[in-house]
Amino acid sequence: MGVRICILLIFMSTVTFAQKVKWASQVISVSSEYKDPLLGKEFRAIHALGRPSKYPKMVASPSAWQSMTPDNPDGEYIIVSFDTLMAIKQVAIFENFGAGTISSVEGLDLNNKIYPLKSFSSGYNTSGSQVSTINLPTKTNFRLKSLKISFNSMRVKGFSQIDAIGISDSDEPIEQSIKLQADPNAFMARENLGNFINSKFNEICPVVSPDGQKLYFTRWKHPDNYGSNKNQDIWVSTWSASDKLWNKATLFSPPINNDENNAVCGITPNGKTLLLNNVYGKDGTMEKGVSFSFLLRTGEWSFPKALKIVNFKNKSEFSEYTLAPNGKVLLMTTETKDSFGGKDIYVSFLNTDDTWSEPKNIGFSVNTGEAESTPFIAPDGVTMYFSSSGHVGFGNNDIFLTRRLDDTWQNWSLPENLGPIVNTPQWDGYFSVSAKGDYAYFSSTENSLGAEDIFRIKIPEKAKPLTLVQMNGQVINLKTKEQMPARILIKSKLNPLDTLSIDYDPYVGDYSFMWPAKKPFSVQVKKPGFLNKSENFDFSSLKSFSSLNQNFIMQTVEPNKSYSIANISFDQGKAELKQGFEMELDKVVQILLENSSYQILLEGHTDNQGDWNDNLKLSIERVDNVKAYLASKGIDAARIKTKGWGGAKPIANNLLEDTRRINRRVEFTLIPME
Repeated sequence: MGVRICILLIFMSTVTFAQKVKWASQVISVSSEYKDPLLGKEFRAIHALGRPSKYPKMVASPSAWQSMTPDNPDGEYIIVSFDTLMAIKQVAIFENFGAGTISSVEGLDLNNKIYPLKSFSSGYNTSGSQVSTINLPTKTNFRLKSLKISFNSMRVKGFSQIDAIGISDSDEPIEQSIKLQADPNAFMARENLGNFINSKFNEICPVVSPDGQKLYFTRWKHPDNYGSNKNQDIWVSTWSASDKLWNKATLFSPPINNDENNAVCGITPNGKTLLLNNVYGKDGTMEKGVSFSFLLRTGEWSFPKALKIVNFKNKSEFSEYTLAPNGKVLLMTTETKDSFGGKDIYVSFLNTDDTWSEPKNIGFSVNTGEAESTPFIAPDGVTMYFSSSGHVGFGNNDIFLTRRLDDTWQNWSLPENLGPIVNTPQWDGYFSVSAKGDYAYFSSTENSLGAEDIFRIKIPEKAKPLTLVQMNGQVINLKTKEQMPARILIKSKLNPLDTLSIDYDPYVGDYSFMWPAKKPFSVQVKKPGFLNKSENFDFSSLKSFSSLNQNFIMQTVEPNKSYSIANISFDQGKAELKQGFEMELDKVVQILLENSSYQILLEGHTDNQGDWNDNLKLSIERVDNVKAYLASKGIDAARIKTKGWGGAKPIANNLLEDTRRINRRVEFTLIPME
């Protein structure tokens, strides 16, 4: 079954040279490309773009360009362009299958003037798969924009394939730039988690909770599993801080486990929602898809609820899923007619009606003509680990790292191979990390206690997710001193669309969320009948994971009681609202929107410096500016009353500036409408 993600980590770096290597970035024209109505975009010309997918083990691959027919007497050609104009010294053409059919290569400048670079005679190839190079004696006297490669497909019987086309301004072999070399900062050793976790049976798909305190994994054929067939079941272990080890794993209870195959795909940052593979029927049957289970007040888990994904289709028997930490973005593997080849990674977003948007392909930089699988989005919401056979690797399937470049979730960094300690000549996949980013968890048969075991490995700095801060705590009623339910909204100060919301329920424990330390954020706590609570946080100086306990004290909205508007202060003798006032005034706006039976009295104050009459005028100007802002946000001006007091009502000592500034304020009072 298509169970989900587990990961391991070892990192690779490519050798870097002074030469500038560029890979073809766009197909300008092509004579033909292989198409099959039963396939996606396998074998299309786009697969000649970018870095090679099968080097150094060059074999036939759907992640390469192949012409429509194997032996065309009229010949074939492809014209590709590069994203940089450059005088070149070298061309490398990766013929990963059926090598020997190139007849000529020509360069084109920005004006499409053609310059012959080389003619290839019959029999130039030394093997069926090779890198065919052109080494020019000097750099071209023009800046190359495009290449036209012509082929005599009759020279070699059967199909031929082109995997990649590179250019360089140096004599250094282009293929050297993509050779994988062990990184001295890579993982050192991996650790078997021992017989509290592992057995002689199959332990696979580890998923560690974001706080690192629980380890979920799937065990197959164990005699304690449910059902007569002993299909895959979920087991869980808790971390013992005192013993520095995982406690003996226990079998997860029904309905999460049943007689069919079960697996955890992910956990939300607060540990209270599980993402589960498959859709659960009430009769115990299972269908393709993905589900949520929620932690109830009783401590039990709810019956899994299917996620409704608009126009979800999957030609493959398998699919894997991973949930972003904000709970609003779902990554999945699926195969459709629009896939680049086999299963691709797609993204879906939570809609306002609780459905999920139609999946979109995350793009050609990650997805290839081969199958991608086991994606895992780290708790930072930026770093993704996945498995693929379509990028340069050590075996038939390796684990890679990529990072999200923007909020579309369709632009990603160039995937980086995690290295030979993680990746073997066999199929490698499943990778999971905790929020601390210190260890990765994965499955392997090497040095196992029986079949597949679960291992962990320390993550080198360059492969870690972004540094996170974890905030935990309670929302407390100021009057009763008791915890109270509330909505918590976390919003990035850099991007207002980057948000996270939490419905805090004190009956299921503290609230908890994680946030990238480098992104300053605000936290707003809301509850009808209470003043909104807002605070700003900036942990951008943090270098490692940190946990913070933060309680929020909520004050009830009481009629005819005066409240100072926090952070609405004024410079000496000025009426203009200072930068940053919006957050506090927006709280007032929200209160008025939620309490339409009330009007508001705004009272302006100054310190005692200067003329008394001037201060009275200044206090009126201050409340008028506040009123204008509230009205601009849709509050009926008739509901806003104002009064200025000048310096007649100080609340702090006027002798010192440090306390005097407190008196330069605006207060509001809610008054029942008559």
